[in-house]
Amino acid sequence: METTSRAVAQTPAAEGGPQVPSARRIIDGYLEVPFPWYGLDEAFTGPRWLMQVGTAADGAVEHGSVGHGDEPSVRHETAGEDRGRFAVVVTVAANPVRRSADGTGLLEATSVSSAAWLAGVGLLSFTWPGQMDHSLRDDWLDQQTETAWVLADDLSGPDWSILSLPVDGVPTPFHYRESEFGWVLAGSTREGVHLGAYGRGMSAYGLGFSVVKDITAYAQ
Repeated sequence: METTSRAVAQTPAAEGGPQVPSARRIIDGYLEVPFPWYGLDEAFTGPRWLMQVGTAADGAVEHGSVGHGDEPSVRHETAGEDRGRFAVVVTVAANPVRRSADGTGLLEATSVSSAAWLAGVGLLSFTWPGQMDHSLRDDWLDQQTETAWVLADDLSGPDWSILSLPVDGVPTPFHYRESEFGWVLAGSTREGVHLGAYGRGMSAYGLGFSVVKDITAYAQ
């Protein structure tokens, strides 16, 4: 699944001032879609924040992530340091194989495996070993990213179990796995999107998902 990410992080507005342009561009990416975004349901009462959207080869927004809890950071370098509690929900538009807008090629279909891969890579981006030498991190990330893809391509394999969680109040099966870095899950909804999620410090077993009624609330 080849996509381009847009607007990785927000730039905070000055106290009492207007939202800065970069933050405006971030929310615009979330508003330019024909599919619903998903996040944790109302049972979660902690902080919520936008992360990034990803576009297909034709420039259309194909997926995006929203965060819940403590914003993760890769700046923690001390072994054993608490890196916070968070859960990120990835929404992926359920698209079939289709022609590009210019008619010159085909765009890949999306699937539950797409959501599982995006969630797996998302978790890795915030959980590399804190004591690893910087010169080794690229190699480590390349290796782990390939492993995440192999795992996502084999959702019926032994590394995954089935976990039932509510989506818009309806029990829904998800493929679920744990690692030393955190947990990853992926499934589909009745609204025509695939869901991926990853987190650390927050148990996946008590989570529920629902359509985000107002995505701008995540940009506050």
